[in-house]
Amino acid sequence: MKRVKELGFFKNIREVREFEFGVFYFFDDLVISEMNEGVIFSWKMAEKAMHAAHQINGNKAPVVYISNRINNYYIMPLDWIKFYRNRAKLNFYSVVGSTQGSMSSLILERFFFRKSIPKFTDLEEAITWSLEKLASQKE
Repeated sequence: MKRVKELGFFKNIREVREFEFGVFYFFDDLVISEMNEGVIFSWKMAEKAMHAAHQINGNKAPVVYISNRINNYYIMPLDWIKFYRNRAKLNFYSVVGSTQGSMSSLILERFFFRKSIPKFTDLEEAITWSLEKLASQKE
């Protein structure tokens, strides 16, 4: 699987934020995350990433979020409801990955996130899909 930094699209980066739990890449209206191996992702961690998004994009919430699951990580089960309550800040959400943990998490995410969550095996395909969704939303 490809990392964000390996793509030609990386030249469009606005800012990179590295946290103890993973790296978040901020582009115009697009955020891509790469969590660290073995992380148990909690709501407190998500709030740090959301705070960074607000610092970078102002009060405009990220429109599209791509979870590039290059590593195995887990989401705190008790925090699912908090993720669910804040899902309105995302217009589109997609997942890139093929790890077993990725599939398990995706099943739960689809339960809580009422919009479609497409799954990709290629990061560039996910970016293309995301940019097409953004373009159609702006028309």
